[in-house]
Amino acid sequence: MAWMRSWVRLPSGPPKIIIKIKGMDKYNPKTIEPKWQKYWVEKKLFKADDKDNKRPKFYCLDMFPYPSGDGLHVGHVESYTATDIYSKFMRMNGFNVFHPQGWDAFGLPAENYAIKTKVHPAKTTEKAINNFRRQIKSMGFSYDWDREINTSNPDYYKWTQWLFIELYKKGLAYQKMAPVNWCESCQTVLAREQVVDGKCERCKNIVVQKELKQWFFKITDYAEKLLTDLNDLDWPDKIKKMQENWIGRSEGALIKFEIRSTKFETNSKQLIEVFTTRPDTIFGATYLVIAPEHEIISKLKTQFLNFKEVEKYITNTNKKTELERTSLEKIKTGVEIHGIKAINPANKKEIPIFIADYVLTTYGTGAIMAVPAHDERDFEFARKYKQKIIEVISSNEEQSNLNSAYVGNGKFINSAFFNGKENLKEFDNIVKFVGGKKSIQYRLKDWLISRQRYWGAPIPIIYCDKCSVVTVPEKDLPVELPKDIDFRPTGESPLERSKKFHDVKCPICHSPARRESDTMDTFVCSSWYYLAYVMQGNTNFQFPISKYKEKFKKWLPVDLYVGGAEHAVMHLLYARFITKALQDMKYLNFNEPFLELKNQGLILASDGRKMSKSLGNVINPDEAVSMHGADTLRLFEMFLGPLEDEKPWDIKGIVGIKRFLEKVWKYCFMDDYEKVGNHDLHSTIKKVTGDIKDLNFNTAISAMMIFINSSINKKTMVNKHCKEQFLKILSPFAPHICEELWKELGNNTSIFKSDWPKYAKEIEKEIILPIQINGKVRARINIDPKAKKEQAVNIALDETNIKKWIQNNNIKKIIYIPGKILSIVI
Repeated sequence: MAWMRSWVRLPSGPPKIIIKIKGMDKYNPKTIEPKWQKYWVEKKLFKADDKDNKRPKFYCLDMFPYPSGDGLHVGHVESYTATDIYSKFMRMNGFNVFHPQGWDAFGLPAENYAIKTKVHPAKTTEKAINNFRRQIKSMGFSYDWDREINTSNPDYYKWTQWLFIELYKKGLAYQKMAPVNWCESCQTVLAREQVVDGKCERCKNIVVQKELKQWFFKITDYAEKLLTDLNDLDWPDKIKKMQENWIGRSEGALIKFEIRSTKFETNSKQLIEVFTTRPDTIFGATYLVIAPEHEIISKLKTQFLNFKEVEKYITNTNKKTELERTSLEKIKTGVEIHGIKAINPANKKEIPIFIADYVLTTYGTGAIMAVPAHDERDFEFARKYKQKIIEVISSNEEQSNLNSAYVGNGKFINSAFFNGKENLKEFDNIVKFVGGKKSIQYRLKDWLISRQRYWGAPIPIIYCDKCSVVTVPEKDLPVELPKDIDFRPTGESPLERSKKFHDVKCPICHSPARRESDTMDTFVCSSWYYLAYVMQGNTNFQFPISKYKEKFKKWLPVDLYVGGAEHAVMHLLYARFITKALQDMKYLNFNEPFLELKNQGLILASDGRKMSKSLGNVINPDEAVSMHGADTLRLFEMFLGPLEDEKPWDIKGIVGIKRFLEKVWKYCFMDDYEKVGNHDLHSTIKKVTGDIKDLNFNTAISAMMIFINSSINKKTMVNKHCKEQFLKILSPFAPHICEELWKELGNNTSIFKSDWPKYAKEIEKEIILPIQINGKVRARINIDPKAKKEQAVNIALDETNIKKWIQNNNIKKIIYIPGKILSIVI
């Protein structure tokens, strides 16, 4: 670019450079953006420095993507732009920023696609990763690409297998027979989170229940820690609440009910133990309800007078998912078991026993005592099946004609010698009276990790007839996936069909043995990936883990984590569990992986519907980048609305963003003007700085737009210093154009090597005051909250946008509320 410089002596002060453009006078992102992307990579500008102990660290992390064949979508761009802005902001504020990226590459979608196309998932995944990487780099995100990871790489999943072995050694990985969610179409087990409305979340086919021997992680051992440690996290309240509900802590008591046979004269001598949070209501227990899977059914089925009816109900239950069984909206169903009765230990009365699908063996004991007078669900069930309703707690010590369950507190009635006493004070005495014991139960279930699929990390277990279950020695890791295999689903793991993989020698006695053929749930891979980024580098994931002790201390835990709320009770909970387990094993010195969490909202299609391949409304960012440039797309997505909100995609708005950048271009090439003011600049710096800290990117962009419009129209703050300061605050949002203009202003180093600008102290107390014209906000001004009316009016009337609305109109009235609003009526 050719420059023309002419020296002009102003009335006072040093010589001033007036810049005029010759040649390049048009903003062209197609030329600018690839150039700077190449520069950043070659200079490794965004590389985190393991050896730098002078600057404070900041670990900023995205939820890494699953690299689908469809490529990046605008939802990815939204969250990745947000973390990129924050990472660049923190670098310019003197932090040693760690901002990596990688690929959640294993899983069912890749395998299903491979089955459909008959192309090996390793090939389709590699192709997808290459496309994702290209798209991400085209957006100018500041990732440290030396830290890139891929969960399907053997160097990565050998550590996933190491993790399994460590959990197994500590008794936190175990195997058992269990009813599981089974997708006939995908031919694999699904976690309960992967079942949506009774269907597989991937293929939408009906999910059934099936009994299989499976591997589990004992996450329930950490239920209490997972619950209480939520208090220490800077996470959205809704995510914390979802995890609290999923863990489902309940305080109550375990109480045993004797079973009496009505078919035979001799007693069965069997007991049913129930868990209840309201032992104080036990005198009002008029029936028991057990889960269809309860062990008492198989033990006593010969005594059932209506076993066929019970058996039919169990068969129908097996077709339902857990969600369908426990839905609050569903009508509760059940079958009374004829031939046996339970004995209420409080009053020794016989009460009927029902089997009902809304009771689960995975919560409590799989049996409940029903007190219809004091539980809404039990009340409805009792009315439907004509069971007794006995009130035992009353707010006025008198029996009432109940039209609904009374769930409040009060005094005992119909409760023997407890009558007249306050129920809250007698909890322990009631438990002792019926021979029960206090207990805490959790809704949380152990983490089922077995998958009968090919495309996942093999479980590092060997079965030996002599030595039983043996873990693969560390020196033999990774247990690699065989590549010459038919990965089509048959109901058993495809690895079963690989003789080379299947037949091994026992590492202990060297006898012929066989490998475990199931692979691990992909959530195991993602439960520790934030550690993998720190481990990645020159050491190439080498054993032992002690090699990484200093790196873990330096970088961890993650300071800011951004991703979708849909992972609240899967990935986030699992990562927390793994972190706590590794801390207990002395491998980590912290107990929570992610200190601060932010969720981005969905970007919806223009019609307000969720973007979906089936609806044909998914937006690929490549087209927008090609037409308008990456900087424009970045700003556009951030300007759509608050980061955490759902926002409809409206491509019409992107033109306005492009015009803003063209104005920035024009501003930086404007001649310097004699009239120099920096009040608005300092106010803008303050606003943008605060908004970035709060992740309020849309309002930060709005403030920068106001500044540019004002500067161009008023011809103020048009000098090299103001231009450079403005480019600094815009650079995290639109890095390419800012690098280009920074260079054109005569700087030889990257703008991201410069310091974040500071604003003047007198701006510290300023607020943004909205200016209304006939009830509508038409502008905002920066002003001291204690400013007098005359000062506020003068500043407002000098605002360009206000001038436009007032011209040729008489002002009828001005209302000023200091610190709140200035309203003009014309």
